[in-house]
Amino acid sequence: MVSSDWGQWLPEAVAKASPDGVAIWYLGCNGFVLKDYAGTTLFIDPYLGTGDPPRTVRMLPVPFEPSDVCTADAILATHEHVDHVHGPSQAPILSGTGASFHAPRASLAVTEAEAWTDNWDVSDEQLSPVEVGDTVEIGGFTVHVEPANDPDAEEPVSYAIEHEVGTFFHGGDARPGAFETIGERYDIDLGVLAFGSVGMVPETIGEKPTRTRWYSDENEIVEAANELRLDALLPSHWDIWKGMTADPTALYDHVRSFPYPKRLDIVEIGDRIDL
Repeated sequence: MVSSDWGQWLPEAVAKASPDGVAIWYLGCNGFVLKDYAGTTLFIDPYLGTGDPPRTVRMLPVPFEPSDVCTADAILATHEHVDHVHGPSQAPILSGTGASFHAPRASLAVTEAEAWTDNWDVSDEQLSPVEVGDTVEIGGFTVHVEPANDPDAEEPVSYAIEHEVGTFFHGGDARPGAFETIGERYDIDLGVLAFGSVGMVPETIGEKPTRTRWYSDENEIVEAANELRLDALLPSHWDIWKGMTADPTALYDHVRSFPYPKRLDIVEIGDRIDL
Protein backbone atom coordinates (compact mmCIF):
# COMPACT_ATOMS: atom_id res chain seq x y z
CA MET A 1 0.00 0.00 0.00
CA VAL A 2 1.42 3.38 -1.01
CA SER A 3 0.16 6.93 -0.90
CA SER A 4 -1.67 8.26 -3.93
CA ASP A 5 -0.08 11.10 -5.88
CA TRP A 6 -3.47 12.04 -7.36
CA GLY A 7 -4.64 13.88 -4.27
CA GLN A 8 -8.33 13.90 -3.42
CA TRP A 9 -9.79 14.94 -6.76
CA LEU A 10 -11.35 11.58 -7.72
CA PRO A 11 -13.25 10.87 -4.48
CA GLU A 12 -14.24 14.55 -4.43
CA ALA A 13 -15.52 14.27 -8.01
CA VAL A 14 -17.67 11.31 -6.98
CA ALA A 15 -18.93 13.05 -3.85
CA LYS A 16 -19.83 16.28 -5.69
CA ALA A 17 -21.38 14.65 -8.76
CA SER A 18 -25.12 15.03 -9.35
CA PRO A 19 -25.81 12.66 -12.26
CA ASP A 20 -29.10 12.76 -14.13
CA GLY A 21 -29.18 8.96 -14.00
CA VAL A 22 -26.27 6.74 -12.96
CA ALA A 23 -22.63 7.83 -13.26
CA ILE A 24 -19.83 5.25 -13.33
CA TRP A 25 -16.14 5.86 -12.63
CA TYR A 26 -13.37 3.43 -13.52
CA LEU A 27 -10.80 3.01 -10.74
CA GLY A 28 -8.36 0.88 -12.74
CA CYS A 29 -7.83 -2.87 -12.34
CA ASN A 30 -11.45 -4.07 -11.92
CA GLY A 31 -12.67 -1.30 -9.64
CA PHE A 32 -15.73 0.85 -10.27
CA VAL A 33 -17.92 3.37 -8.49
CA LEU A 34 -21.61 3.77 -9.33
CA LYS A 35 -23.61 6.78 -8.15
CA ASP A 36 -27.23 7.53 -8.99
CA TYR A 37 -29.20 10.77 -9.02
CA ALA A 38 -30.37 10.15 -5.44
CA GLY A 39 -26.77 9.95 -4.22
CA THR A 40 -26.59 6.20 -3.55
CA THR A 41 -22.98 5.15 -4.13
CA LEU A 42 -21.69 1.62 -4.76
CA PHE A 43 -18.06 0.52 -5.01
CA ILE A 44 -17.19 -2.71 -6.81
CA ASP A 45 -13.78 -4.35 -6.27
CA PRO A 46 -11.83 -1.16 -5.43
CA TYR A 47 -8.12 -2.01 -5.19
CA LEU A 48 -5.46 0.50 -4.12
CA GLY A 49 -2.57 -1.87 -3.45
CA THR A 50 0.68 -2.29 -5.37
CA GLY A 51 0.57 -6.04 -5.90
CA ASP A 52 3.11 -8.61 -4.79
CA PRO A 53 6.28 -8.23 -6.91
CA PRO A 54 7.60 -9.94 -8.90
CA ARG A 55 4.42 -11.95 -9.51
CA THR A 56 2.12 -8.94 -9.65
CA VAL A 57 3.61 -5.51 -10.34
CA ARG A 58 1.17 -2.59 -10.48
CA MET A 59 1.42 -0.56 -13.70
CA LEU A 60 -1.11 2.12 -12.68
CA PRO A 61 -1.11 5.06 -10.29
CA VAL A 62 -2.97 4.62 -7.03
CA PRO A 63 -5.86 7.02 -7.72
CA PHE A 64 -6.84 7.97 -4.16
CA GLU A 65 -6.42 7.19 -0.48
CA PRO A 66 -9.25 5.02 0.85
CA SER A 67 -9.53 7.31 3.88
CA ASP A 68 -10.46 10.15 1.49
CA VAL A 69 -13.70 8.45 0.47
CA CYS A 70 -16.48 10.31 2.24
CA THR A 71 -19.54 8.83 0.55
CA ALA A 72 -20.30 5.14 0.07
CA ASP A 73 -23.33 2.99 0.75
CA ALA A 74 -21.90 -0.42 -0.14
CA ILE A 75 -18.88 -2.27 -1.47
CA LEU A 76 -19.40 -5.38 -3.60
CA ALA A 77 -16.66 -7.98 -4.06
CA THR A 78 -16.70 -10.49 -6.91
CA HIS A 79 -14.22 -13.01 -5.48
CA GLU A 80 -11.48 -13.54 -2.93
CA HIS A 81 -8.31 -12.55 -4.82
CA VAL A 82 -6.24 -9.75 -3.30
CA ASP A 83 -7.03 -7.23 -6.04
CA HIS A 84 -10.73 -7.70 -5.28
CA VAL A 85 -10.76 -8.15 -1.49
CA HIS A 86 -8.04 -6.10 0.20
CA GLY A 87 -8.26 -4.77 3.73
CA PRO A 88 -6.01 -1.71 3.31
CA SER A 89 -8.06 -0.65 0.26
CA GLN A 90 -11.58 -1.40 1.46
CA ALA A 91 -11.72 -1.49 5.25
CA PRO A 92 -10.95 2.26 5.60
CA ILE A 93 -13.86 3.00 3.25
CA LEU A 94 -16.16 0.91 5.43
CA SER A 95 -14.80 2.56 8.55
CA GLY A 96 -15.12 6.12 7.24
CA THR A 97 -18.56 5.82 5.65
CA GLY A 98 -20.39 3.04 7.51
CA ALA A 99 -20.97 1.28 4.18
CA SER A 100 -21.91 -2.38 4.00
CA PHE A 101 -19.66 -5.01 2.41
CA HIS A 102 -21.27 -7.75 0.31
CA ALA A 103 -19.20 -10.71 -0.82
CA PRO A 104 -19.16 -14.51 -1.17
CA ARG A 105 -18.09 -16.46 1.91
CA ALA A 106 -14.63 -17.19 0.49
CA SER A 107 -14.14 -13.43 0.24
CA LEU A 108 -15.39 -12.89 3.77
CA ALA A 109 -12.80 -15.43 4.88
CA VAL A 110 -10.19 -12.93 3.68
CA THR A 111 -11.69 -10.24 5.92
CA GLU A 112 -11.33 -12.66 8.83
CA ALA A 113 -7.74 -13.55 7.95
CA GLU A 114 -6.88 -9.85 7.66
CA ALA A 115 -8.81 -9.09 10.88
CA TRP A 116 -10.78 -6.18 9.44
CA THR A 117 -12.90 -5.84 12.59
CA ASP A 118 -9.77 -5.73 14.80
CA ASN A 119 -7.45 -3.63 12.66
CA TRP A 120 -10.01 -1.11 11.42
CA ASP A 121 -13.21 0.37 12.80
CA VAL A 122 -15.37 -2.17 10.98
CA SER A 123 -18.21 -4.08 12.61
CA ASP A 124 -19.38 -7.62 11.94
CA GLU A 125 -22.78 -6.17 10.97
CA GLN A 126 -21.19 -4.40 7.99
CA LEU A 127 -19.98 -7.70 6.48
CA SER A 128 -22.71 -9.60 4.62
CA PRO A 129 -22.33 -12.91 2.77
CA VAL A 130 -23.92 -13.36 -0.65
CA GLU A 131 -24.33 -16.31 -2.95
CA VAL A 132 -25.67 -16.93 -6.43
CA GLY A 133 -29.41 -16.29 -6.49
CA ASP A 134 -29.39 -13.57 -3.83
CA THR A 135 -30.81 -10.10 -4.40
CA VAL A 136 -29.74 -7.05 -2.38
CA GLU A 137 -31.56 -3.72 -2.43
CA ILE A 138 -29.28 -0.70 -1.96
CA GLY A 139 -31.09 2.59 -2.47
CA GLY A 140 -32.28 2.72 -6.06
CA PHE A 141 -30.05 -0.21 -7.06
CA THR A 142 -31.20 -3.83 -7.13
CA VAL A 143 -28.13 -6.05 -7.02
CA HIS A 144 -28.58 -9.59 -8.34
CA VAL A 145 -25.84 -12.09 -7.50
CA GLU A 146 -25.16 -14.24 -10.56
CA PRO A 147 -22.74 -17.07 -11.49
CA ALA A 148 -19.28 -16.55 -12.94
CA ASN A 149 -16.81 -18.89 -14.64
CA ASP A 150 -13.47 -17.97 -13.09
CA PRO A 151 -11.31 -21.11 -12.91
CA ASP A 152 -8.72 -19.33 -10.75
CA ALA A 153 -11.13 -18.33 -7.97
CA GLU A 154 -12.60 -20.39 -5.16
CA GLU A 155 -16.04 -18.73 -5.08
CA PRO A 156 -16.55 -16.21 -7.89
CA VAL A 157 -19.78 -14.34 -8.56
CA SER A 158 -20.92 -11.67 -10.96
CA TYR A 159 -23.38 -8.84 -10.36
CA ALA A 160 -26.30 -7.67 -12.49
CA ILE A 161 -27.23 -4.28 -11.06
CA GLU A 162 -30.63 -2.95 -12.08
CA HIS A 163 -31.70 0.67 -11.77
CA GLU A 164 -34.66 2.48 -13.26
CA VAL A 165 -32.32 4.13 -15.79
CA GLY A 166 -30.65 0.90 -16.94
CA THR A 167 -28.76 -2.27 -16.06
CA PHE A 168 -25.04 -2.53 -15.31
CA PHE A 169 -23.19 -5.85 -15.22
CA HIS A 170 -19.85 -6.65 -13.58
CA GLY A 171 -18.37 -10.03 -14.39
CA GLY A 172 -15.37 -9.98 -12.06
CA ASP A 173 -12.49 -11.87 -13.68
CA ALA A 174 -14.79 -14.43 -15.28
CA ARG A 175 -14.41 -15.93 -18.72
CA PRO A 176 -17.22 -17.18 -20.96
CA GLY A 177 -19.18 -20.26 -20.00
CA ALA A 178 -21.65 -19.19 -17.31
CA PHE A 179 -23.31 -16.11 -18.74
CA GLU A 180 -25.99 -17.34 -21.16
CA THR A 181 -28.81 -17.44 -18.61
CA ILE A 182 -27.83 -13.95 -17.44
CA GLY A 183 -28.08 -12.66 -21.00
CA GLU A 184 -31.53 -14.20 -21.29
CA ARG A 185 -32.72 -12.77 -17.97
CA TYR A 186 -31.52 -9.16 -18.19
CA ASP A 187 -31.35 -6.40 -20.78
CA ILE A 188 -27.81 -5.23 -20.00
CA ASP A 189 -26.98 -1.70 -21.09
CA LEU A 190 -23.31 -1.78 -20.04
CA GLY A 191 -21.22 -4.80 -19.09
CA VAL A 192 -17.73 -4.96 -17.61
CA LEU A 193 -15.53 -7.94 -18.48
CA ALA A 194 -11.89 -8.54 -17.58
CA PHE A 195 -9.50 -8.52 -20.54
CA GLY A 196 -5.80 -9.30 -20.72
CA SER A 197 -2.95 -11.08 -22.41
CA VAL A 198 -1.14 -14.30 -21.63
CA GLY A 199 2.11 -13.47 -19.85
CA MET A 200 5.24 -15.05 -18.43
CA VAL A 201 4.94 -14.55 -14.67
CA PRO A 202 7.39 -15.64 -11.93
CA GLU A 203 6.03 -16.76 -8.57
CA THR A 204 9.06 -15.53 -6.62
CA ILE A 205 12.32 -13.66 -7.19
CA GLY A 206 14.75 -15.78 -9.18
CA GLU A 207 12.12 -18.29 -10.27
CA LYS A 208 11.71 -19.00 -13.97
CA PRO A 209 8.53 -17.29 -15.25
CA THR A 210 5.70 -19.55 -16.37
CA ARG A 211 3.04 -19.02 -19.01
CA THR A 212 0.02 -17.58 -17.19
CA ARG A 213 -3.55 -16.68 -18.18
CA TRP A 214 -5.87 -14.86 -15.77
CA TYR A 215 -8.39 -13.06 -17.98
CA SER A 216 -10.25 -13.39 -21.26
CA ASP A 217 -8.33 -12.79 -24.48
CA GLU A 218 -9.83 -11.01 -27.50
CA ASN A 219 -11.91 -13.96 -28.66
CA GLU A 220 -13.08 -15.02 -25.21
CA ILE A 221 -14.26 -11.58 -24.19
CA VAL A 222 -16.35 -11.33 -27.37
CA GLU A 223 -17.78 -14.79 -26.66
CA ALA A 224 -18.73 -13.65 -23.15
CA ALA A 225 -20.24 -10.42 -24.48
CA ASN A 226 -22.44 -12.46 -26.81
CA GLU A 227 -23.51 -14.81 -24.02
CA LEU A 228 -24.57 -11.69 -22.10
CA ARG A 229 -26.08 -9.95 -25.15
CA LEU A 230 -24.42 -6.71 -24.12
CA ASP A 231 -25.49 -3.41 -25.57
CA ALA A 232 -22.08 -2.02 -24.60
CA LEU A 233 -18.87 -3.75 -23.49
CA LEU A 234 -16.38 -2.03 -21.21
CA PRO A 235 -13.11 -4.01 -20.95
CA SER A 236 -11.33 -3.80 -17.61
CA HIS A 237 -8.22 -5.20 -15.91
CA TRP A 238 -6.06 -4.79 -19.03
CA ASP A 239 -4.10 -1.96 -17.42
CA ILE A 240 -2.92 -3.24 -14.05
CA TRP A 241 -0.31 -6.04 -14.04
CA LYS A 242 3.06 -6.05 -15.72
CA GLY A 243 3.16 -8.85 -18.28
CA MET A 244 -0.64 -9.07 -18.44
CA THR A 245 -1.47 -5.73 -20.01
CA ALA A 246 -3.33 -5.60 -23.31
CA ASP A 247 -4.55 -3.09 -25.88
CA PRO A 248 -8.35 -2.75 -25.64
CA THR A 249 -8.52 -0.92 -28.97
CA ALA A 250 -7.67 -4.27 -30.60
CA LEU A 251 -11.19 -5.36 -29.67
CA TYR A 252 -12.73 -3.13 -32.34
CA ASP A 253 -11.70 -5.67 -34.97
CA HIS A 254 -12.98 -8.58 -32.88
CA VAL A 255 -16.44 -7.23 -32.06
CA ARG A 256 -17.51 -5.79 -35.40
CA SER A 257 -18.59 -9.08 -37.00
CA PHE A 258 -20.66 -10.27 -34.01
CA PRO A 259 -24.16 -9.21 -32.95
CA TYR A 260 -22.88 -8.26 -29.48
CA PRO A 261 -21.67 -5.99 -28.09
CA LYS A 262 -23.41 -3.29 -30.04
CA ARG A 263 -20.88 -0.76 -28.77
CA LEU A 264 -17.38 -0.87 -27.31
CA ASP A 265 -16.63 1.64 -24.53
CA ILE A 266 -12.97 2.05 -23.66
CA VAL A 267 -12.09 4.05 -20.56
CA GLU A 268 -8.94 4.72 -18.56
CA ILE A 269 -8.41 4.98 -14.83
CA GLY A 270 -10.30 7.98 -13.43
CA ASP A 271 -12.69 8.26 -16.39
CA ARG A 272 -16.45 8.69 -15.93
CA ILE A 273 -19.10 7.15 -18.15
CA ASP A 274 -22.86 7.52 -17.66
CA LEU A 275 -25.41 4.72 -17.90
